[in-house]
Amino acid sequence: MSEHIAETRGGRRAALRRLEQVEPPRYAQTRNHLNGSVTHLSPYLRHGCLTLAEVRDAALNAASDPREAVTLIRELAWRDYFQRVYAEIGDGVWNDREPSHTGVGEEAYSDEVPEDVTQAGTGLACMDAFSSQLTETGYLHNHARLWMAAYLIHWRRVRWQAGARWFLSHLLDGDPASNNLSWQWVAGTFSQKPYVFNRENLEHFSGGEYCARCALSEDGCPFAATVEDLQGILFPDAPGDRFS
Repeated sequence: MSEHIAETRGGRRAALRRLEQVEPPRYAQTRNHLNGSVTHLSPYLRHGCLTLAEVRDAALNAASDPREAVTLIRELAWRDYFQRVYAEIGDGVWNDREPSHTGVGEEAYSDEVPEDVTQAGTGLACMDAFSSQLTETGYLHNHARLWMAAYLIHWRRVRWQAGARWFLSHLLDGDPASNNLSWQWVAGTFSQKPYVFNRENLEHFSGGEYCARCALSEDGCPFAATVEDLQGILFPDAPGDRFS
């Protein structure tokens, strides 16, 4: 198996250099796009090179108006919340916090991430690119994490715990709090409903780069429908009011 060394530099000095580059207005406007102005601070937060308070203060100092920093500070608040939940329940983050309400039985889900996913061989240009980036760099944009998690849980019927373990084995910023509770949010066991995306959503926030070179783009894309139609396909036995 080939070995990959991530390009992310570790340590406090590297963290402070990255912190100086944060632009709260651009982050707020573009963070959902794969080429957006995200901070790349999560590994440094994960390993204690920076604190949430430091990033908050830096964001406020970099903004000409405090309101420009609201979006970034809200994301810091989510990280803080996940950590507080983890402090309360510990290894309970590995257990469903509530039923998923999808109508899909537990027996339908696999305990292992399929090899074609881990080896970037699904034939879906987007998922194969995300898998390769995860294993080779230790990083994935948050939107790509959500898409990959949803694909594994809802389309491939993989238990969220299996996907969470796979992510933790590669992510430089991986921690059980943010990682597991985000996987549960996608699964619908830590949210009001499961997260589902469609091709239009992926194309918009990825700039269409994957669909343009995907062999399944014209015929065979599993995401080519409205979100509402996909919910009906994926969760035919869900309670009628679950997605209203």
